[in-house]
Amino acid sequence: MPDLSSFIAFGLLALGMVLTPGPNMIYLVSRSISQGRQAGLISLAGVALGFAFYLPCAALGITALLMAVPYAYDALRCGGALYLLYLAWQAVRPGGHSPFHVKALPKDSPRKLFAMGFLTNLLNPKIAVMYLSLLPQFIAPDHGSVFAQSLLLGLTQIMISITVNSMIVFTAGSIAVFLAGRPLWISIQRWLMGTVLAALALRMATEARR
Repeated sequence: MPDLSSFIAFGLLALGMVLTPGPNMIYLVSRSISQGRQAGLISLAGVALGFAFYLPCAALGITALLMAVPYAYDALRCGGALYLLYLAWQAVRPGGHSPFHVKALPKDSPRKLFAMGFLTNLLNPKIAVMYLSLLPQFIAPDHGSVFAQSLLLGLTQIMISITVNSMIVFTAGSIAVFLAGRPLWISIQRWLMGTVLAALALRMATEARR
């Protein structure tokens, strides 16, 4: 079991990442606005299956890597910090757009909605980096099984992601209408996310090796 401070920090990181626009959010928002909440929830179920596919693979890989390669933690830490800085830049870069800009999509069958949600998450680089580079920063090998800690943290991330994305699906239309005439709110959201991600990157880069 990770210590409480690491567990809380990971929860905040997971929350910050799910609130940062990426392929999953853009697809779910666009689908919910174009085809309704039910379509958004079916798509979210596919996204959840993508998480379920990634997690055990990542947990096994992290366990093997941290035990076999002495400096694997440092390599993952640096890679994770660089990726968080990239996400921070994407949030604040000039010309960035809100995922709540309405995008028209053709109506798809439930099967296709589910499959597209699954593939969108499976091919999402943010999720791969989350599991393979960021998650190990919050694992303490002297606190028990690395595999069990990986699963616990991963399940926490999945619960946070599904909860937040469900709320986004239900409110996508209302948020899109609210933001349409309030560009300042979009800028505030982007800069807030960018600042949080940059701070997490700095913390990760300067953290002592475990």
